[in-house]
Amino acid sequence: MIYLDNSATTFPKPRIVMNAVNNAMVNFGANPGRGGHKLALRASQLMFDARSAVMRFFKARDENSVIFTGNCTHACNMVLKGILKSGDHAVVSCLEHNAVMRPLEKLSHNGVTYTAAAVYPGDNDRTLDSFRKAINRNTKLIFCTQASNVWGIRLPVERITALAHQYGIPVAVDAAQSAGVVDIDLADSGIDFLCCAGHKGLYGPMGTGLLIFNTDISLDTIVEGGTGSNSYSLEQPEILPDRFESGTQNLPGIAGLKAGVEFVMRRRTDNIFSSEMNHMQYLYDNLMRIKGVKLYTARPDKFYCVPVLSFNIDGADSETVSSLLDDFGIAVRAGLHCAPRAHEFMGTLDGGVVRISPSIYTTRGDIDHVILSVSKIAYNLSKR
Repeated sequence: MIYLDNSATTFPKPRIVMNAVNNAMVNFGANPGRGGHKLALRASQLMFDARSAVMRFFKARDENSVIFTGNCTHACNMVLKGILKSGDHAVVSCLEHNAVMRPLEKLSHNGVTYTAAAVYPGDNDRTLDSFRKAINRNTKLIFCTQASNVWGIRLPVERITALAHQYGIPVAVDAAQSAGVVDIDLADSGIDFLCCAGHKGLYGPMGTGLLIFNTDISLDTIVEGGTGSNSYSLEQPEILPDRFESGTQNLPGIAGLKAGVEFVMRRRTDNIFSSEMNHMQYLYDNLMRIKGVKLYTARPDKFYCVPVLSFNIDGADSETVSSLLDDFGIAVRAGLHCAPRAHEFMGTLDGGVVRISPSIYTTRGDIDHVILSVSKIAYNLSKR
């Protein structure tokens, strides 16, 4: 099987990630922060070491600013529902995933409003101006994806952050598709809240995510409970990370995430990005020569894109093409990718698209097989 659905979750995972999960299950079975015995202390140290690895990777302020979540969606909800109140306004992009849009829609029933700023692929100046025009006097948050999970279109989040800060507005970034693929420097970018999936470009296990604070702005909680600290009080602790980590954490998953982050640090994001982008440019150049294949974006560009490519083939819907590719031993994702706004943007809301997303393990031979398979499918469909 040639696996090219890495925007959903990377597979396979590095051996060191699998070993780290297994080691945590065997040797770190206690609950971190919930006991004074040696095993619990070892578990707590593992949690701290994982925070430290994430802090170094993203150049975060300190270990305590790193909050472990169940996934990126959880992190997005924490920021949106932790900041926005009735009467507040938010700005998002027109490419957002439902991890942002569904919480916003729920908040809109309680008096929150939002504006979707238009994105202009390849023209960051126009995109920035679009965000500027979407801001009003009630805007309390700008929340945008760093890269579209459907089209690979990359937003100028550093410039958006600089713009927002001129108005005193915090910025949250959904880095589900970019963390581990592009360099994210919190010390330099000024992003206030970074939301990440642990199981995608960071190569950790499913069921892991991150919310990283790069600000002193406080968030209301959406979950309260036991934290192992201030247990005498019925009030949720104020200190980080305890305030946002109620209940028992996924220690084996976090151990695997630590190993994944360290794996990416050793491989370097610039090397990973270059390898994956080369594959997508090569794929694009060949798909555009196949009669019946429809490409929706310009050739992937390292300054304006991440390595994701979506397409369709005349004569069949995206789900059918995905199934036909599966018959050739190729795993891809079809449909709407939980991002209807991104499809509305490109006019593909009715049938979706076929998405190909590589990983560090993707080879040129894999891409050649995709090209040959798409060519055969397109030819067979044209003969119907």
